[in-house]
Amino acid sequence: MGVSCDLEVDINGEETFMVDKEVLSLYSGRIKKLFRKSKGVTKGLKVIFNDFPGGAESFELMARFCYRRGKFDVNPLNFSAFYCIAHFMEMNESVSNTPNLVEQTEKSLEEIRYWTWSEIILALRQCQDLEPVASTSGILSKYFDSLCGRIAASCAEPSPCPSSSSPDSSGFRLSCDTRSTESLKNNSFRATSTWWFEDFVALEPHWIEMLIKSMESKNVDHGIISRFLFYYHKSSFATATTDAKCKLTEAVVQMLQSLDLSLVSFKSLLGMLRVSSNLNISKCCRNQLEIMIGSLLDQATLDNLLIPSPAGTKYLYDVNLVLRLLNSFIGKEACCVALTRLRKVATLMDLYIAEVAPDPSLKPSKLLALIRALPDSARLSYDGIYGAIDIYLEVHSGLSEEEKMRVCGGLNYEKLSAETCNHLTKNRKFPSKAAAEALISQKSKLKSLLHETNQPNSYKPSPSSLVGSKGKAKKDESCQQIVLYAGKLDISTENQRLRAHLQGMQWRVLELEKVCRKMQVQMTKMMRSRLSSQNNAKSLPRLCS
Repeated sequence: MGVSCDLEVDINGEETFMVDKEVLSLYSGRIKKLFRKSKGVTKGLKVIFNDFPGGAESFELMARFCYRRGKFDVNPLNFSAFYCIAHFMEMNESVSNTPNLVEQTEKSLEEIRYWTWSEIILALRQCQDLEPVASTSGILSKYFDSLCGRIAASCAEPSPCPSSSSPDSSGFRLSCDTRSTESLKNNSFRATSTWWFEDFVALEPHWIEMLIKSMESKNVDHGIISRFLFYYHKSSFATATTDAKCKLTEAVVQMLQSLDLSLVSFKSLLGMLRVSSNLNISKCCRNQLEIMIGSLLDQATLDNLLIPSPAGTKYLYDVNLVLRLLNSFIGKEACCVALTRLRKVATLMDLYIAEVAPDPSLKPSKLLALIRALPDSARLSYDGIYGAIDIYLEVHSGLSEEEKMRVCGGLNYEKLSAETCNHLTKNRKFPSKAAAEALISQKSKLKSLLHETNQPNSYKPSPSSLVGSKGKAKKDESCQQIVLYAGKLDISTENQRLRAHLQGMQWRVLELEKVCRKMQVQMTKMMRSRLSSQNNAKSLPRLCS
């Protein structure tokens, strides 16, 4: 059959080819359909393709295949292009019992398990120029399925360098042109299961999403997947445009959400939040990222939370962010959070509150919100909160008595130690009403202890409960220590002495009650005097120790 050039083909505006219409129609169902009604026309035929996969270079490969009557070798170097061309041009026409291009590429795809790692990676990278056909034809899912299967196998291998996955293995051989090759030869690096990271960092985010889904289907460890996502974000972030950084961050956050968060690094999540703080990422994405960080708050350190406040705010640290993280940690049901995790976060928050308390711009409402963000059961003691409030009142000396009392509302006096209560009653920075409440609380605890002591079956502690960490008895003058120690005494020899001690303590309670009543009367008189004269109130007398 003679060859003529009766068809002009414009490929994506890049280049124009003059080809034989009949030759291409023999193999391309798409060309045959286009000219089905133009038989006999030999001049002025033209086709324009604006979305030809791979552009002019791929069309030239297709033309060669047709002119050579389908006798063209398909190998991993050109496989992706031929596969996408075959589907785009509907090349399912067979000539002289020669397998058509669709059949040849499908057969080659069935043998992908015999390809080396480097061959699949090379074929995968070629698909970036073959979009959108590469995504719709199913070739990408085949590539990712094969690659992820090998990643899962390597992560599960007990030996860091098995013979089945050595660089010389026919079933799993790495390319010489990828940077991961030399890294894979290093046993210590391979042992971390991160040898494959570099081979995927150049891929588009929507391809990475396909990769992650394939990994999850192969049961790849979520901790390894999350480490790759953070590596991918960091590697791509530096050279990306501002708009690309936003899209990249949003895509990675979305993918991280599908993972088991207990295996995701808190520090890496917080780092992602920090680098994206100046980006215009969507509010939904930022909320999702903060929720993930908040759910892992028990893994945080004090330095992690000391984040400078955003530009335009007066606070030294971003207190609002920490409040949002606390809300995410607690969630809708505080009772669902393990008590050990709650108390770990409470200890961290006591340190954080003490750190931000000296901030002159910190409002009482914000300090109180930080204290009350966790349920009361999270703290065994409020001594740390008392110390933070003490610092706050010292810096914010201009607060009114009402504002001071509002701040002190964050204290649980029942969970203050005797030493702290004693210190509070002498602390001039605290309002007198707070000192009175501390005394009342201690009186209540003392009455309760006295009542328990008078019971016939009162609790007798073990000797270990009365010994400190260094093996010495703790010297505590509080009534609790006295009562507990009394329970240890030999009643036959010490009964009279114990009774005398208890009577003295009861007398002290009565005296404290009288002092409290006097203070309440004085406070009432002073409040009335303020309302009438609007003069400066005289300071209340402090209790004697």
